[in-house]
Amino acid sequence: MELKSSAFNQGEKIPVKYTCDGDDFSPPLEISGVPENTKSLVLIVDDPDAPVGTWVHWVVWNIQPKITKIEENTVPVNAIEGINDFGKHNYGGPCPPSGTHRYFFKSYALDKTLELDNNAKKSDVENAMRGHVIEQATLIGTYSRS
Repeated sequence: MELKSSAFNQGEKIPVKYTCDGDDFSPPLEISGVPENTKSLVLIVDDPDAPVGTWVHWVVWNIQPKITKIEENTVPVNAIEGINDFGKHNYGGPCPPSGTHRYFFKSYALDKTLELDNNAKKSDVENAMRGHVIEQATLIGTYSRS
């Protein structure tokens, strides 16, 4: 499985448009090589370099496995957005207080759909998908505020 973006390549800087210094749009994403027996996909975006510990920017689950593209600033039909560490049900772009941070866009192929309501957080999603991950892919982008 592979996760890519037309906005930035692996290890490159995330364009300002997709950060708190720009439009704070979620970047376009492409998912390929999803295993045949996948029942749903999960997308988690977090920043392990945050001073308070890993900061969650986006949590989305029950994405249909046939989805190959998530367009800029959209959520796939029937997918559920949980609560990020900004306390919101949406994408919150990179906004590091200082230095360069890494942002991990992680997609997971699961052998089931998740029975969670939209008040779930990353930890709830991770607990619910434990033992059900078939494959995963990661795209890492960086950002620093100048």
